[in-house]
Amino acid sequence: MPSGPLRMWTERIGDPGLPAVLMIMGSAAQGVSCPDALVGRLVERGVQVIRFDHRDTGRSSVVDFDAHPYTIGDMARDCLAVLDGYGLVSAHIAGTSMGGMIAQWLGVHAPDRVRSLTVMSSSPMGHDPSPAWTRARAGEPADPDDLPPPSPAFLAHLAAGLPPDVESDVALFQVFNGPVRPFDEPAARAMLELALSRATDPAAAANHNRAAWRDAPDLLAPLSSINAPTSIVHGDQDPVYPLGHGEALAAAIPGAVLHVVPGMGHVMTSPGLPEEVADLIRL
Repeated sequence: MPSGPLRMWTERIGDPGLPAVLMIMGSAAQGVSCPDALVGRLVERGVQVIRFDHRDTGRSSVVDFDAHPYTIGDMARDCLAVLDGYGLVSAHIAGTSMGGMIAQWLGVHAPDRVRSLTVMSSSPMGHDPSPAWTRARAGEPADPDDLPPPSPAFLAHLAAGLPPDVESDVALFQVFNGPVRPFDEPAARAMLELALSRATDPAAAANHNRAAWRDAPDLLAPLSSINAPTSIVHGDQDPVYPLGHGEALAAAIPGAVLHVVPGMGHVMTSPGLPEEVADLIRL
């Protein structure tokens, strides 16, 4: 499916005649990281589900970032191209982590394409967490204006500098899972192995980190302009964006409903959790 000069891998599950949910995954994540159990539960709820590979992941186009740098807004336009490719005027939008920031961009800048908005395990669009992360790594006290920094376990994993392979990714997902709910290591490993096997250029996904924090005026638009019915889904054990980020989002978007999921971390790698989250996606 084309997005300008790029080609996007997409997949549709369910009856094409039903309303659509567009699942937008996080940084460096392929569409296959959206759990089948979540997709299946949504289909049971009476919608079709579309998942896709971001640019620079999976089977979608690889970009020379130095020659053609891109932003969150460009990745949001890829989402619109996916909707256009399926002939969809609008869809329910559900984004997780960086995908949640892309979802917010759509809610602000393409409101006519958004039937409802669900932002999961994310942070306010345009918020740069790096100063708070730097202070946390250095053991310095937080600034009163900071949103909460990542957990010590996540910062320690980053500091370890493990080589980028399936084993280190499994270890990272165990941190992402959080310490409360059981971690389904076999399922996480299978997903990560599948993702590696279908990646045109595994290293290209690192460009998402460069894109996410590029200065772009469109990221500073107020979230108060979002008029779509909005749900914020956030775990109380999120090691990347602690609950304060979800609370800040809910406070910034008029009428947003905050669903705090007990024991949930940053990913859906605990048995039964994908179905639980699917039931919270706004339709």
